[in-house]
Amino acid sequence: MKITFDVDCTPAEARQFLGLPDIVPLQERMMKELEEKMLENMRTLDAETLMKTWMPLGLESLGDLQKMFWAQMGVNPAGSAAPFSGKSSGKKE
Repeated sequence: MKITFDVDCTPAEARQFLGLPDIVPLQERMMKELEEKMLENMRTLDAETLMKTWMPLGLESLGDLQKMFWAQMGVNPAGSAAPFSGKSSGKKE
């Protein structure tokens, strides 16, 4: 024997019937706080602030970083296989 019950109710009615807590006020507060934080972060997304965050030491540090990468790879910036020390020898080739 098989018995089937169809219950027609909203999710809120089902939660209330099962004794689950009403989380709608909590969810609304959390969404409002999340929206405020997102808007605050979007105000700080200008190009100058991003560049200061990503490169706090300026463009000289970017050049030093490139030199370090080249030295680790054992190549000089001109593309030859000679090791690159990062310092200029002062000689013209």
